[in-house]
This record gives sequence, C-alpha cells and structure tokens, in this order.
Amino acid sequence: MVSVAKASAGWRLAHLAFAILLPTGPAALAQPSPKPQRIVSINLCTDQILLDLVPRARIRALSMLAADPAVSAAAEKAAGIATTRGDAETVLGFDPDLVLAGTFSTPATVSLLERIGQRVEKIGLASDIAGIRTTIRQIAAAVGEREKGEALIDGLDRALEGTRRDAGAAKPSALIYQVNGLTAGSGNIADAMLRAAGFANHATHLQLGHGGSVPLESVVADPPDLLVLSGSIDEYRTVVADNVRHPALAALRRERPSVVVPWRYWLCGTHHLVTAIRQLSIARQQFEAESRPR
Repeated sequence: MVSVAKASAGWRLAHLAFAILLPTGPAALAQPSPKPQRIVSINLCTDQILLDLVPRARIRALSMLAADPAVSAAAEKAAGIATTRGDAETVLGFDPDLVLAGTFSTPATVSLLERIGQRVEKIGLASDIAGIRTTIRQIAAAVGEREKGEALIDGLDRALEGTRRDAGAAKPSALIYQVNGLTAGSGNIADAMLRAAGFANHATHLQLGHGGSVPLESVVADPPDLLVLSGSIDEYRTVVADNVRHPALAALRRERPSVVVPWRYWLCGTHHLVTAIRQLSIARQQFEAESRPR
C-alpha cells in the first residue's frame, strides 16, 4: 500500500507539473481575446469601416443604410448582408458577440444592451482627417484586426499625399451647397474635406442661418470659386430642393465652375473620404490651370 506521505508528494509533483504548463504572469494576461465572430453594426459610419476590416462571415448585420448607394460608399460590398433597424430586440436576434455603435446611435438601444451585459463599442465619429485615423484604429482594435486597421490608414495617407499642394499658395474658395440651402461651416468632416483638397471653405465668409443653411441670394451675390453639389440636379424631386433647381443657380453654374461630389463619400468620416478629396483636387487643379495668365 502506498503511504500517505508518498501519495501527498505525488499529488504535489503532479500539481507543479500542471502549473508549469499554464501561462502565468504578464505574458498570460497579454494573451489576445478571441476575435468576435458575430458582429453587428448599427451605425452607417461604422458599417463602412467594418466591411474593410473583417470578412463577411464575421458580420451578422449592418445598419439599414449600409447597402443604400445614395448614402453609403460601401453599398456594393454590403449587399446581401442582413440589416437591423437598430432596436435592441432586432440586434439581440442576431446573437452578437460585439455591437458597434456611434456615440450618438440609438442611445436607448445601447443603454439596454450594456445593462444586460452585451459587449458594445461606442465609436466616436470623425470630424477631421486625424479623427478618421482614430476611428479606424478604435474599430480595428474592437474586432481584433489592428494590422488591417493600420493598412487601411496607410492607404488613406498615401492617397492624401497625391492631393497635397504648396502650403503657401493662395487657396481658391469652395462652397458645399445642398437642398434647402444647407452648407458646411468649419469644424466638420466636410470642411476637412475641402481643406485637404486645397480649398478655403467659402461658408466661413457667409452668414449661415438656422441649421447651417445659406440663402441662395447670398450665394449669388458672393459666389465661391467652386460650387460643390452633393448630387445631380435631376435626382431631386422635393420642394426643399427648389434652391438647387432655381434659374439663378443655373446661371451661376454657367459662369462659375461646379462639381458634383456624391454625398456618400463625405457623409461619414471614413477612409472613403479620399475619393471625394481626389475629385475636389482635380477640380482645383482645373480651376488653377484656367486661372493662370495666358
């Protein structure tokens, strides 16, 4: 019969051997957590970044706008993926292991999901180029794809290099002009887009009304060097679009250059903004070439 002392010693040796096999200390704490495999995004802006960071198989659902080409720069890639209205019941129906939301996305839904222990990452929406980098990094970290996030940022920065101009050169002015007279003042992603393309934002010289609107009379009386529209005039059918169909604006467009930069590229602060910046940079180069003394 084995003695109690020998049995106790054997148990201690077995326990020690098992402990040696287990990771301990800082290295163990640094072990990466499993990458989420059932991701739900309930914000249009997080949708578009997520789609370029993870394969479709890891996405359970996107926001209802993700596949709408009028507002989403990633509509083609989002096609066929399930969508959610953003309410808690619908989101939970997808059994997510990660929910991505904007900081202002459906606060009631986000609050409820957090109270029941659901993992929710609230992503701050970018208002400038630096903010886009931060947003990409935040989402990439949440989904366990930091390297892909850095690659996305590298691509953004390389593309921006191709649009840079002499910092000391005088900047032509540009004005974003949308339905109902809406424009973009300073401190937002549209303003950052104009500046990155080498323009001065003409809205800072105009008196903006309620909600960031500017009367058509002000635009005609003090026009920018470039008028930037968010869509073709033919796309608008509502009364609030009377300003972009007005004969006075048509006359101004015959006298001054204008460009259509689809809203889907600059509605959100994502890496897709570079597409809009490129379009504006080309328009700026054309304006500068035509303005040179002959």
